[in-house]
Amino acid sequence: MNIKVIMIGSGGREDALARRIKESGGTIVSIMTNDNPSIRSMSERVHFAGEDEVEKIVDIIRDENPDVVYVSPDSFLETAIVDKLEYSKIRVASPSSRAFKIESSKIYMRQLMKRYGISGNIKFEVFDSEYEAGKFLDDLSREFAIKPAGLTGGKGVKLTDAHFRNREEAKEYAFSIIRNDRKVLIEEKIEGEEFSLQAFTDGTTLVFAPVAQDYKRLLDGDEGPNTGGMGSITDRNGSLPFLKQENIEKAKDILAKFVKSLYDDGALFRGVIYGQFMQTMKDVKVIEINGRLADPEGINILTLFDGDICELLMSTANAELLEKKFRFRKVASVVKYIVPKGYGYNPESTTLKVNTENLPGDVRIFYGSVSGTLNEVETTHSRALAIYAEGETIWEASEKIEANLWRITGEYEMRHDIGSKKSLAKKVEYFTLN
Repeated sequence: MNIKVIMIGSGGREDALARRIKESGGTIVSIMTNDNPSIRSMSERVHFAGEDEVEKIVDIIRDENPDVVYVSPDSFLETAIVDKLEYSKIRVASPSSRAFKIESSKIYMRQLMKRYGISGNIKFEVFDSEYEAGKFLDDLSREFAIKPAGLTGGKGVKLTDAHFRNREEAKEYAFSIIRNDRKVLIEEKIEGEEFSLQAFTDGTTLVFAPVAQDYKRLLDGDEGPNTGGMGSITDRNGSLPFLKQENIEKAKDILAKFVKSLYDDGALFRGVIYGQFMQTMKDVKVIEINGRLADPEGINILTLFDGDICELLMSTANAELLEKKFRFRKVASVVKYIVPKGYGYNPESTTLKVNTENLPGDVRIFYGSVSGTLNEVETTHSRALAIYAEGETIWEASEKIEANLWRITGEYEMRHDIGSKKSLAKKVEYFTLN
């Protein structure tokens, strides 16, 4: 579809989206924070702005007069950009700030579930008093998670067993959140395997993507701190080897009920709704709900999408989605992120050289938070390059990435076990033995 799309964002998932827009015949005008060389190469025009420059961004979009706008990063969706564009009658395939509260406020998300009886909720308490939070934690005998109310890029959630040496450290972390955010969310810790489910929705119809799993921990074997995501997997059947089909159906039903509940709550949701779920031994629980494409899982599903992405964006914005019209290719896929040394602790900017000569058709390199050229990039303090591969099996795709690592030279870190046979076997074994 030959339309003009304005895309806000400059990371790996936005690179993946830009490539699909070009393949579908669309024209791209991009608004970026870093000078991503891949997105630049596909854009008719490039503008630079941060999330705090709302009026500048809205003026740029009005002047460009696009057919549709897609706002990608969470820090931009939290602002009034989409609200102002909708007021100006500009089509947007992203949620308003009010609908985006399901991600920007974890407390709102939990309370919405409680009010509308959405299944999958977990035990939680909200505190605005250090005294009450401390008393609650002193009396709590089981494991728990402490969460800031707002956006944290996947790095603000801390668990008692993984992140604190004692209860006093946990209390001090909770107090620091109250001092900063005025409220803290304390949730029951649940165990199992996480999975991600994403869907495009126009506020009524949902088009579900294949289930994915994000590897959040920094190091092989799920060691180290949480990150924004070191890589992700999908399987050819739309499920994952350790998941029960009935639990995927439950997750789909939960996302559909979120969309309806948001509408009933006065917030029409249009865009991508993305749920992080936990398959426990007994049921499916909601970890969090987000209002955007996931990263890295969004790279998987965008690349697997089988159709005209411009049509999908327009149908989302125009409330014309037809569930049976859009499909995803049935192959397995893996993404592994290359990150700067020290990522997760104290990242160091560096230079990486990229060789894309004779790149196999089922392997792709996406550019993340970098600047420079397609052959030589300067990293920031965030994820730099995403290597994507497809295969008949997840582990075959994983091995293809490993076989192409020679293409990246320089100092970097990455997880090698993402999608490996050993990693998947461990996940399957957990549900077999318990």
